Amino acid sequence: MMTTTQRFQDQDLLRIGHEDNYLLVAPAFGGRLVRWVLDGRDILYWPETADWSRPAKVRGGNPLLFPFIGRHFVSGEPGKWRNSDGAVLDLPQHGFARDLPFVVSEVAEDRVRLSLASSDATRTGYPFDFVFTATYRLVPDGLEATLHTRNTGTAALPCYAGHHFYFALPHGDRPRSRLALPPASRVRQAADGTLTRAEPGEAEYALDDARLQDTFHVLHAPGTARLQTTARTIEIAMDGPATSAPWYAVTTWTERDDADFYCVEPWLGLPNAIDHGHGLRWIKPGDAETAVCTVTVR
Repeated sequence: MMTTTQRFQDQDLLRIGHEDNYLLVAPAFGGRLVRWVLDGRDILYWPETADWSRPAKVRGGNPLLFPFIGRHFVSGEPGKWRNSDGAVLDLPQHGFARDLPFVVSEVAEDRVRLSLASSDATRTGYPFDFVFTATYRLVPDGLEATLHTRNTGTAALPCYAGHHFYFALPHGDRPRSRLALPPASRVRQAADGTLTRAEPGEAEYALDDARLQDTFHVLHAPGTARLQTTARTIEIAMDGPATSAPWYAVTTWTERDDADFYCVEPWLGLPNAIDHGHGLRWIKPGDAETAVCTVTVR
């Protein structure tokens, strides 16, 4: 298998693509997509002083979220979930995938496939057998991102995975940037893990609209999210092939008023779905599910 590596922030990262459209991926650090450069521009944000000793805490790139998204709770206590046998298990926010090394299972000039299989490191908080795979494929003016989950065990597999795209955006540009969404309802997560009552969503928002912060936009149908900034238009198409699992929501978030990124995240379920069921996926033994989205930049 031929691979090309590039030294970046004292790390050897896997490089895919060519001079005007390429990716830097860190298989050993949660399979993280670190950089996506298109026509000489960074599409994703990555901090200049990233702490590689704590990759899950780095705000940037595209962390892979699996097996559960967001915060999960038992009796109001975060970081725990209750399985079907009633046992309470520990699991960190957004799951464990972003903390663990992935194996590169395929690499070519225009694509890379990375996989995480169940192990002793995963079974403590998630006692199931699986192979979780992320594939990035460069397409004209964009990137196709595929999440694939296979149940390799004998019990039904509960999961809801997702992306966490940190799009580069100077914070001063937020008032002049717009986000258009497919028909959706706005929902948030309360401090105890319950969901707020759904509110009708808007077709378009200014990016400094407080209603976007830490909000789940539950999709009524497949469609495209469009982020229009002063520099570019980013479209996230979530209406992939008929065999693709349906994206359940788009989450919008940024860390601070002065953060130079904005997150628009396709998710397959809502946080704490293992408890309330909104977006919870069950994969039968031997079966698999695939979810595809395509990000294009104009």
